[in-house]
Amino acid sequence: MPRAVALPSNADQVSQVLALAYREGVPVAGRGSGTGLSGGALAAPGGIQIAFPRMNHILEVDTENRTATIEPGVINLDLDTHVRKFGMRYAPDPSSQKACSLGGNIAENAGGPHCLAYGTTTNHVLGMEVALEDGTVVQLGGQSREVPGYDLRGVFVGSEGTFGIATKITVRLLPLPETVKTFLGIFPDIESACSGVSAVIGHGIVPAALEMIDALSIRAVQNVTDAGYPEDAGAVLLIELEGLWEEVDEVSREVESALWETGASDVRIAEEDSERERLWLGRKTAFGAFGTIAPNYYLVDGVVPRTRLTQVLRKVSEVSEKYGIIIANVFHAGDGNLHPCMLFDEREPGVKEKAMAGASELMEYCVEMGGSLSGEHGIGLEKKQFMPLVYTEQDMATMKLVRDSFAPANRLNPGKIFPDGEEFEPAVQATPRQADPGMYV
Repeated sequence: MPRAVALPSNADQVSQVLALAYREGVPVAGRGSGTGLSGGALAAPGGIQIAFPRMNHILEVDTENRTATIEPGVINLDLDTHVRKFGMRYAPDPSSQKACSLGGNIAENAGGPHCLAYGTTTNHVLGMEVALEDGTVVQLGGQSREVPGYDLRGVFVGSEGTFGIATKITVRLLPLPETVKTFLGIFPDIESACSGVSAVIGHGIVPAALEMIDALSIRAVQNVTDAGYPEDAGAVLLIELEGLWEEVDEVSREVESALWETGASDVRIAEEDSERERLWLGRKTAFGAFGTIAPNYYLVDGVVPRTRLTQVLRKVSEVSEKYGIIIANVFHAGDGNLHPCMLFDEREPGVKEKAMAGASELMEYCVEMGGSLSGEHGIGLEKKQFMPLVYTEQDMATMKLVRDSFAPANRLNPGKIFPDGEEFEPAVQATPRQADPGMYV
């Protein structure tokens, strides 16, 4: 619980709150919609929270230069819906697109299904007005893609609120594609679905989106909405192609051929926009649908090379059996961004600790397989103790030097990202280890 919450209406008020907190030695954390899954928006003990429901205006849409300038509280989907009236779109589309705000997307460098082809948030932010920890307001980047000097815009995106608070954001927009074609590849098991992923990419095709949904996730989705997923499937691939009609038509034949060759039992194509929307509704509501199976879930956000998907998913099954935790899988298969979901009932004694131990084991395995700790959710409080798996003390010290150039007093969102001197303890293989309550909030 923060000491106080400020609800500014403009950049000047943000600057004033930061300057006051800086003089008084009080930490500050920015908060958008609070949809983040790594604890990144939680206030530091005794700190002030700056929230942005009042700074939610789309300030300008420049159709000639294909840019939009917005405030940090603008909801991702609201921006996309607004600019579609002008024949454009904002490409990054997290699963929380209906609720998440652009300021938080910048803090975590949010991804989404269509980031396979178009890149994550950092690839779409051109410039920002930013308030630093002492209230100073600076401009990072600009209105165009290329600006001279250091790319401070790039280093700011993904800094998880530790560098400053964005008060005005300019993003690039893309033209709406001439043609969109959405496939549902239906497979008897998750291994053959993984082969389908490799086959599509192996053909030199980079779809706009390539998502995998396993049998348990299909059942959960179909419990709450008829998304058109066959309930007897072992897994499905949701694949979307975009572009000129001729290009999409040609690539479609290759995609369909790759799916049949790798063991698909059926390949369906959405013929109407309503059918396409229904397929995507199922994918984007999957996490909420898990409530029909268990009252609690813990979502792991790890990344592995695509070629290791089958191996890592086999490890997920082993962890599920070892800890007695149901695990569902729905994830961005195209870029190897896994989201194993631990489903449990926290009222059962010891089950939450088992879920945490299982998650730790999976994070370690992702790194062992040449992957990373996070694809889009950030490190925050959740995964900071895993940072030594990937980075040396010298690596992290260098990162802190960059942070200190923006926020030398470390008053912005302190206690996030870095393990703060705690030594990493590998998960015990024989018995589930007790999770440190300070690690997971």
